[in-house]
Amino acid sequence: MNEKTTVDNRQSTILVIHGPNLNMLGRREPAWYGSATLEEIDTEIKQTAEDCGMVAETFQSNHEGALVEKIQDAMVGYDAVIINPAAYTHTSVAIRDALLMLDIPIIEVHLSNIYQRDAFRHKSFIADVATARLAGFGKEGYMMAVRAVAEMIRKESRD
Repeated sequence: MNEKTTVDNRQSTILVIHGPNLNMLGRREPAWYGSATLEEIDTEIKQTAEDCGMVAETFQSNHEGALVEKIQDAMVGYDAVIINPAAYTHTSVAIRDALLMLDIPIIEVHLSNIYQRDAFRHKSFIADVATARLAGFGKEGYMMAVRAVAEMIRKESRD
């Protein structure tokens, strides 16, 4: 997938948002989340996007308001959002409402299989807002999301 993915003759840009505690990856519950650090995952995300002819920007915050503001930023200049809201998946109406403002693909990603965990983790406030969801693939879920978004953007530009 080395061809350039473009929208209106510009290189497609995706925003990858990581929620609370994901900055602790590599040290935090590696049995659930793996041993890769967030920096390692972000490097792979950016390389996968580049391999697909796109640019990826990554952002992490432990603060709900900062995540909401970053989602609002995605209203202009981004062609897709990949989001792992982490614990906010199960609690944040604010993140859900911000995502509802977007008219671009939204992919929800979770490192662990949330359905093999505590019952409260089975409910996602953004599941019905997301274009697609990936859970349980570890860090590879992010790369799968990047490749899927590249195909969605290519398909949309052909239609």
